[in-house]
This record gives sequence, C-alpha cells and structure tokens, in this order.
Amino acid sequence: METTSWINELIVLFVVIDPPGLAAMFAALTRGGDEAYRRRMALKSMLLAAGILYTFALIGSRLLNALGITLPAFKIAGGILLFLVAIDMIFARQSGLRSATVREQEEARFREDISVFPLAFPLISGPGALTTVILLASNTHGRPLEFIILLAILAVVLLIALAALFASSRLMKLLGVTGSNVLGRLLGVMLAAMAVQFVVDGVHAVLPLH
Repeated sequence: METTSWINELIVLFVVIDPPGLAAMFAALTRGGDEAYRRRMALKSMLLAAGILYTFALIGSRLLNALGITLPAFKIAGGILLFLVAIDMIFARQSGLRSATVREQEEARFREDISVFPLAFPLISGPGALTTVILLASNTHGRPLEFIILLAILAVVLLIALAALFASSRLMKLLGVTGSNVLGRLLGVMLAAMAVQFVVDGVHAVLPLH
C-alpha cells in the first residue's frame, strides 16, 4: 500500500468525521453538565460509534452484494452523498447529513444520556461516515493488509475525535464559532474534491474511457 494512499484515507476519514465540528456540537449539547458527565458521554458515544463504523467496514461489501448493488454504482451514489456533505461544510449549514438537525438537538436537551442519539448517530457515525467507510473498505477487497491498515487509520481518527470531545471547551475558546466554521469550510473543499473523484472512478468503471 502506497504511503499516499493511506494518507488520503486518513484525510478523508478525518474530514468526514470532523473532530473540530464534533467538539463544537458536543460543547453545545453538554452545556451545563459537569466534567464527569461530559467525559462519560464522550467515551460511551465514541465506543458506540466505533462499533457501528467497524461493523459497516466488515460487512459493508457483503451487504451491497446481498442488495445487488455494484461497487461502481455505490461509488457514484456515495460520491454524490459526500459532495452534499461537503456543501454543508462549505456553507456551514446543518441538514442532518453530518450533524443533528435543530429539532434533534432540541430533543437531545431533554435526554440525560445523549451518547447514542445524537452523539454516536448521526454526529459521529452518520450517513457520510458510514458511506466513506464502506467505500474505503471495498477498495481493499482481496488485500487483507490494506484492510487492516484502514481499520488502524479509522482507530486513529476516532481517537483524535475522542480527544477533541474531551477538550471541547478549550477548543471552542481557542477557535470560537468563526474559527470553527473557517476550518470546516477548508475541510469541506477537500472533501468535495475527494467526492468528485469517487464519482469519476465509479463512472469510469461503468463506462471505461479509452
């Protein structure tokens, strides 16, 4: 596996899971809670999200085969979905693809345990993250070592996200809303380019260009 390949995987997973954005949402959802509560919610939600993401990494391809969906078709659909996620990031808006909607956030405020909803899903392991994991895992088909490296990269990104949740209060003081949005827009541009590449790869597989 080339170094550039795993660097690309690290970047796309970091952009889609978006630890800085998670920190901002986590700080808002746990406002008023003590440190013990915040750490408990962060750890529990990350463990649940990791279980969801690793499950999709392991069985995603089998699920597609069972549904009769080809990999090129999923690449095209997944690329379009990720492009919509990127648009949300660039315009700093919330549509439910990569974050909880306003109504979901309102509902979460009345929950004592927010680790499952909305933290684990849809904030951490949302549609964009699940799609990305399946796409990246499918690209390693027949190459066990590359698949293991992908799982390790996913673990690294999740650990970074967990650290961001633990340090969410300090990060928000450092970045502020404007800084967080600027960073999100920059990452969104990168994700948009990667999403287009997924679509191009899918179209090329269906309609080979000579």
